Amino acid sequence: MTNPFFEKYNTPHDCAPFDKIRLEHYEEAFLEGIKRDDEELENIINNPDEPTFQNTIAIDYDDEKERYYSLLDNVSTVFFNLLSAETNDDMDDLAEKMQPLLTKHENDVSLNPKLFERIKYVYEHHGPLTDEEQTLLEKTYDGFVRSGALLDKEGKDRLRQLTEEAGMLSLQFSQNVLKENKAFTLHITDEADLKGLPETQIQAAKETAKEHGKDGYVITLDSPSYGPFMQYAENRALREKLYMARNTECTHDNEYNNIEICKRLINLRRKLAQLLGYETYADYVLKKRMAGNAENVYKLLHQLIEAYKPTAIKERDELRAFAKKLEGEDFKLMPWDSAYYSNKLQLEKYNIDSEMLRPYLELKNVIKGVFGLATRLYGITFKENKDIPVYHPDVKAYEVFDKDGKYLAVFYADFHPRKGKQGGAWMTEYKGQCINQRGENIRPHVSVVMNLTKPTAEKPALLTLGEVETFLHEFGHSLHGMFANTRFESLSGTSVWWDFVELPSQFMENFALEKEFLHTFAFHYETGEVMPDELIDRVIASRNFNVAGACLRQVSFGLLDMAYYTKKEEFTDDIIPFEKEAWKEAIIGNQLPDTCMTVQFSHIMAGGYSAGYYSYKWAEVLDADAFAVFKKEGVFNPETAQRFRDCILSKGGTQHPMTLYKNFKGSEPTIDALLERNGIK
Repeated sequence: MTNPFFEKYNTPHDCAPFDKIRLEHYEEAFLEGIKRDDEELENIINNPDEPTFQNTIAIDYDDEKERYYSLLDNVSTVFFNLLSAETNDDMDDLAEKMQPLLTKHENDVSLNPKLFERIKYVYEHHGPLTDEEQTLLEKTYDGFVRSGALLDKEGKDRLRQLTEEAGMLSLQFSQNVLKENKAFTLHITDEADLKGLPETQIQAAKETAKEHGKDGYVITLDSPSYGPFMQYAENRALREKLYMARNTECTHDNEYNNIEICKRLINLRRKLAQLLGYETYADYVLKKRMAGNAENVYKLLHQLIEAYKPTAIKERDELRAFAKKLEGEDFKLMPWDSAYYSNKLQLEKYNIDSEMLRPYLELKNVIKGVFGLATRLYGITFKENKDIPVYHPDVKAYEVFDKDGKYLAVFYADFHPRKGKQGGAWMTEYKGQCINQRGENIRPHVSVVMNLTKPTAEKPALLTLGEVETFLHEFGHSLHGMFANTRFESLSGTSVWWDFVELPSQFMENFALEKEFLHTFAFHYETGEVMPDELIDRVIASRNFNVAGACLRQVSFGLLDMAYYTKKEEFTDDIIPFEKEAWKEAIIGNQLPDTCMTVQFSHIMAGGYSAGYYSYKWAEVLDADAFAVFKKEGVFNPETAQRFRDCILSKGGTQHPMTLYKNFKGSEPTIDALLERNGIK
C-alpha cells in the first residue's frame, strides 16, 4: 500500500488523511523526510549566488516542491499530535525510536556553520525589507544563535548531547504521566459508596466500569470523573484515596516514577542556558517574553499575592468554620475535603452548584452556542463536513467560513477522555496559515482537544459551567489560529511569545457568564426551557466564590516553576520538600508530605512552559483589561470585535505583543480590571 504521506492527500482542503494512515507509514515518512530536509539544506548552502532573504530565509516553492520538502513537517505534525490525543504502546515505542533521530536532525540544521554563515550575511547585508520580512529575519537569526550557532565545535557537541537527552526525557516524562494516570481506577461495588453523587455521575461511573470490563462502578483520574467525585461523594475515605492517587502520580517506586527525570531535566536546561551564555534557564527563556526577566515575573506574582492573599485567608477560614459547623469542632479540614465542603458552602451562600447547570449545558447546544458567539462577534460560520477524515469517532471536523462566505479554516473538535489521550485540554494545528509567492492564502487546519463529560446510555453529554469555560478557552486559541493572516507560517496564528498566547483564550472565557450569551444555547435537555435568569443571577453572584484561593493556586505554580529555572548551581535537592518550600508563600492550606505536583507538571517539564508558567496570570491581566474595553463599548459590539481581530488575532507574531495590544486598546494594560473583576478592589 502506498504511504499516504508521500502523495497528494486528495481530501477536502488537503486535510490529513487519517483514514489511510497506519502505524507503519510513520517511520518510513520520518526517514524520507529527514533525507529530503538534508537535500534542501545542501541546496541552500551550496547556492553560488550571494545570500539574500529570498534564497536563504524565505524560499518559495511551487506546489510540487513544497509538498516534497514539507514531508517531515507533515508527518511530525500528525504523529506528535496523535501521540497526545490517540496514542498506544506501539506509538510510544516509535516515538522513543524517532526522538533521538529528530533531535539530531534539528541540531544538524541549527548548528550547520555554512547555513548560519548565509543567514548571518543576510542579517548584516540585507536590502529593503517589509516589517514582516524584517521580523522573520530577526527571528531566524536569533533562533539560530539561541540554538548554539555561535558556539565552537566543543560547545556544539555539548549542546547536541544536552538537547538529545532532554528530548528523550521530556518524552519519557509525558508517557509516564499518561500511563500512571490511566493505570489507576477506583472500583466500587457497593452503591452506598456513591452516596452524594448526582445520578449523572453514577451513570457515568457505571458506563466506565463496563468499558473496563467490570461490574459495579469505576472512578478514574480523568477530570470528568475525578472532579465530581471529590465534590459530591460523602465517603471521606474514598475521597482521600482518590485524592492521594491523583496527587502522588509518578512518585511511586515503579517504572513511572518521574522524580529523577525532573531533576535531570532541570539540570539539563540550566546547563543548556549556561552553555549559551545565560546564568539561568529563566534568563534564557525570558529574553523572548513580554516579562523580559525574572524580576518582572516575581514582581507580578508578588503583586498578586499581596492583593489576593488576605481574601484567600478569609475564604479558607470561612470554609474551615463551615466544615466544623457541620462535622463538629474537632473536625480538621484536609485537602480531599476542600471541594466537598466548598460545594456545600457555595450551595448555602448562593443556592448554586455545578450540577444545577448541567441539564442546561448539553454539549450539542454548547457547540452551537460557542459557534454562534463567533458568528455574532466576527461573522464567521461553521459547517460540519463528514467527508473530512478524522482520527477517532469522537472527533468532529468543520469547515469555517468568513463573514463574506469565503472558506477560512478547518476546525477539528475532540471532546471526550479515552484510554490513549492525555488529560487536560489544548489547541493545536495540522496546517498553519501562510501566503505564498503566488499570493495564495493557505488557510489553517486547527484542532481543540479536551476531556469533557461523556454521554451515557441514559443521558447526552451534559457539561459543567467550568467545562464550558474550558471549551471557550481552547476555542479562543483556535480563533487565533483561524484568523491568522500573515505571509509567513512561522509568524502566523499562535506563533507569538508565550506570555501573550493565552490572551485570546482567556479572553473568551469572559463570555461564559454573559446572560445574553447563555440565552442563545442554555436550554434544558429534556424540556427545552431556557436557563432561568434567576439561576444565571445566582451563578453571577457566586462567580468570585473562592476566587482568591484559585488565584493563589496559579501563583504557587508560577513560583514553583521559577524556583526550578532560576537555579544557577546544580539542582541536587529532593524534589518533594523543595516543592513545598518553593511555593509556600502562596500556600494557605495544609501541605501533605507525600504529595507532589512537579512530577506530573507537564506544562513546565514537557509542555513548553518551562520558566513560563506565570504566563497564565500575565495574560489574565491582559484579558481582563481587554474585556473591559468590550464592556465599555458593548460586549457583543462587532466593531470592537473586528478591531480585536485586526489588531491581535490576525497578526500572529509579526510585531511585538505590546505593540499589538496598544494598537487594540490605545494604552498598556493595568492590573486594575482584573482586581475589579475578582472583587478584590
